[in-house]
Amino acid sequence: METYIIIMVICLVFSAYFSATETAFSCANKTRLRALAEKGNKKAALAVELAERYDRLISTILIGNNIVNILLASIGTLLFVEIFKDTNLADKAAAISTLVVTVAVLIFGEITPKSIANDFPEKFAMFSAPLIRLFIWVLLPLNFIFSLWKKLVGKLFKVEEEDNMTQEELLMMVDEAEQEGDIDTDEGDLLRNAIEFSDLKAEDILTHRVDLEALPVDSKKSEIAQMFTRTRFSRIPVYEENIDNIIGVIHQKDFYVGSGVTTAAIKDIISPVLFVHQSEMADDLLKKLQKEKSHIAVVVDEYGGTLGIVTMEDILEQLVGDIWDEHDEVVEEFKELDESTFIIDCNMNLDDFCEEFDIETESDSVSVGGWVAEQIGNIPDVNDSFTFENLVVTVTETDSHRAATIKVEKQDLPDEEEKE
Repeated sequence: METYIIIMVICLVFSAYFSATETAFSCANKTRLRALAEKGNKKAALAVELAERYDRLISTILIGNNIVNILLASIGTLLFVEIFKDTNLADKAAAISTLVVTVAVLIFGEITPKSIANDFPEKFAMFSAPLIRLFIWVLLPLNFIFSLWKKLVGKLFKVEEEDNMTQEELLMMVDEAEQEGDIDTDEGDLLRNAIEFSDLKAEDILTHRVDLEALPVDSKKSEIAQMFTRTRFSRIPVYEENIDNIIGVIHQKDFYVGSGVTTAAIKDIISPVLFVHQSEMADDLLKKLQKEKSHIAVVVDEYGGTLGIVTMEDILEQLVGDIWDEHDEVVEEFKELDESTFIIDCNMNLDDFCEEFDIETESDSVSVGGWVAEQIGNIPDVNDSFTFENLVVTVTETDSHRAATIKVEKQDLPDEEEKE
């Protein structure tokens, strides 16, 4: 009987080891293990090597765990039959053995070790790596058979492996890393911006033509000087006849030479400008600007008209957030008057607006101003209003035939909707 008990304890210990190892390798942060390996930690290097061949690793763990659990159940049955052979419970010995062994395996062979390994996955992965490598070599013949079986099943059911990670999965990984403290909030925002950057188009980040500061080519030098002084811009687009025919940009460094204004004709100091379609992807636009050594691109619509401009700064702000200098005017996009009333700048991004008020809309507009015009159905005017879900929206200010600011009032949902 003592031999039976010793064998059962050993089996239970190995059951716990295999269960904990499975959890440790599935939960371990591979980046952290690689960092430790690069610093010379041999166990971390071994853990990384084993994790890279996860199929063989998990196969070994499952085979080993099943072997010890089956052996534990078999020895347990023999032990309890021996114990109850001369009692009236002899015919129930197998059932009692099954109950006791199942409870023991659940508590000491599954739940407890997996909980511990889940709390310290990297440490346990490094601890278990040398022994599990030994088991991999011992169980190599069985692993080989199961690998052949896996290939056969894959061919029969035409299993296709998706190696490419989706954007949603990448964003989820960033959220998890941020929650676990591996990266801080600023790093998380930077990574999310970089991941979502590939979805942006020129039309999503441009300065619209109605907000564009530009000059006709026949402007006087005094007018150009005044615009440089007023806007604080280092580059100003120049057009011929109308804004749809931009012919280039004037650089401040070319306009002011030495201690005064250049004596050259305006047409002689105009630099060429890059033209892109509104559907141009932001990452492609960035490459074009770098290639052309330009800081500004004119975005045209489907009819060839000027839709707006995109600067290098506009693109970089999508990655690192707003870039402010001493000349920038701080515009408050979201102002809370009270707990249910807000003043919104219509240049605010529509996605940010929807997230702030927890609403959903299928609008194609990028800004709140475009969405407001869609909802009203015509050119917005002051005091125009509409209701959307639980929001009452009123136009409070307009500029160039578009809404500039709106007032948003939250209303309580009807009782029927609250119940749903």
